Amino acid sequence: MKEVMLLRFGEIFLKGKNYAFFENTLFKNIKRKLKKYSLKIEKISGRFLVSNFSNDDKDAIISDIKSIFGLVSLSLAKKIDTSFDKIKEVCENIKLSKKTFKVDTKRADKSFPMRSFELSAEMGGVILSNNASSTVDVHNPDEIINIDIRDNKKTYIFYDKINCLGGMPVNTAGKAMLLLSGGIDSPVAGFLMAKRGLSISAIHFHSYPYTSEQAKQKVIDLAHIIKKYTGDIRLFVVPFTQIQEEIHKNCDSEYMVTLVRRFMMDIAERVAKSNHCQAIITGENLGQVASQTVEGITSTNLMSKELPIFRPLISFDKVDISKISQEIGTYKISTLPYEDCCSLFLPKNPVTRPKIEKILENEKQLDRELLIKNAMDNIEIINIQC
Repeated sequence: MKEVMLLRFGEIFLKGKNYAFFENTLFKNIKRKLKKYSLKIEKISGRFLVSNFSNDDKDAIISDIKSIFGLVSLSLAKKIDTSFDKIKEVCENIKLSKKTFKVDTKRADKSFPMRSFELSAEMGGVILSNNASSTVDVHNPDEIINIDIRDNKKTYIFYDKINCLGGMPVNTAGKAMLLLSGGIDSPVAGFLMAKRGLSISAIHFHSYPYTSEQAKQKVIDLAHIIKKYTGDIRLFVVPFTQIQEEIHKNCDSEYMVTLVRRFMMDIAERVAKSNHCQAIITGENLGQVASQTVEGITSTNLMSKELPIFRPLISFDKVDISKISQEIGTYKISTLPYEDCCSLFLPKNPVTRPKIEKILENEKQLDRELLIKNAMDNIEIINIQC
């Protein structure tokens, strides 16, 4: 008998003929995540199994597994050969700390001679005989003893299921470019889209010397945190100073934010396409700031001519976004008081309902292609690796 970890997945079961692709990708992601440990990872029917790990590493391994998209739960289990006598032997040694319990049996191996409910009843009696102060409650037990009889002729007995993140395995839905600022929203947006299977690259607009090196480092630090969930991230840092200065000097101040956002989206799409991304992700939230009205978002959308723009936070309350940020570990860094380029040259009264005719009139005052070329020629690429 040995202690192992049983890993379960969810949505993958719905993928029909594509099931093997999703399962294999998740298996690769698990192996990549746990490569720093000495252990064994294998597939068993409808599960993954982690074994031969050091007890000293157990908590760290569980923490890493919980951050892998596609897994819904894990359990520490006792692994034994499938036989009535061996199952009974384990159950005879169970000491309960709770008042009520039930036994729940799953029998993937239909050659096992007893049906699930029969084995549950039998083992419930065995456990009761050694726990006189406990009682069986099949409806609302304090503790559940799970007996999982798999068709690899092994049985796994465990108590708890530890929740994981669920979702789909990263690298099963294509690749997208995340507009990553130093704020609360964009890291959460990247996290949520990676949860749907997207591989993530990121782009950041940096306006040195108006924005400090600390502001840039803040974004790098955020990328290091979200890589825990997304895997390796390629971060493109775009020098944005010249573009903002030219807009400030030549355009109507109330249109500053709208024009800046349009340049960002234009550059993001170009960088995304040149790096084989199939979509763009932003942390925009309807009505949160002046540029995130329906009209403002529409004007920005027009700059991405080929790639879709995903806005997973569009309907979220700020409280909900902040809660996720705290859960994934980005909130503390996101709230550090370093400025970002979006806070530069802000007008007193930014336009909230920009008119496309007025936008185009302002953009005629700029050498758009030259400004974009200068910015893209000087992009810094930082590889954020796991």
